[in-house]
Amino acid sequence: MPEIVLASSSPYRRALLARLGLPFSAESPNIDESAAAGESPESLVARLAEAKAEAVAARRPGALVIGSDQVAALDAGGSAPVILGKPGSRARAIAQLAALSGQTARLLTGLCLIDPSGGRQAETEQTLLRLRRLARREIAAYIDRERPLDCSGAFKAEGLGIALFESIDGSDPTALMGLPLIHLCRMLRRTGLDPLAADLSLIPA
Repeated sequence: MPEIVLASSSPYRRALLARLGLPFSAESPNIDESAAAGESPESLVARLAEAKAEAVAARRPGALVIGSDQVAALDAGGSAPVILGKPGSRARAIAQLAALSGQTARLLTGLCLIDPSGGRQAETEQTLLRLRRLARREIAAYIDRERPLDCSGAFKAEGLGIALFESIDGSDPTALMGLPLIHLCRMLRRTGLDPLAADLSLIPA
């Protein structure tokens, strides 16, 4: 069985992958995550998920490498969608949630799996998020309590952030947290590694 490597430094993605019960290591891909001029949210998450997996696969030949990326996108009428990445600061987090108040946003999660033979699979999961109309004090209180400064769109739907929403519509609930496990399990099975039937004694720790 190949070594499994998660191309990420995210504690959220590590916690999600651990749910599958497979031994793995995590390694930061150290890539430039900036969007190209005019790049669509769909293109951005797909490109970065693949770039993360490629960067780590180049350093870990023979490993099965998982890369993922996530952005929130707010469609702005007839103009290009606004990409909402990780805010990084309280002020930007407040501004992001103020822009999302009363709106429906798209949370896009890109996933790429590179196997030891160099084969790759890539998918993008879209989750529709309808936020309720938020008062400024609610936004500030939420940001101060949960500090979602490292989360795309400035919310953690798996935590207190669930109170921000009217509805969430998607096919893979784990995509909200950054790693769509339903998609990943399907990809793993295609490589011959079924998480439900894996002989863990044959997988390097």
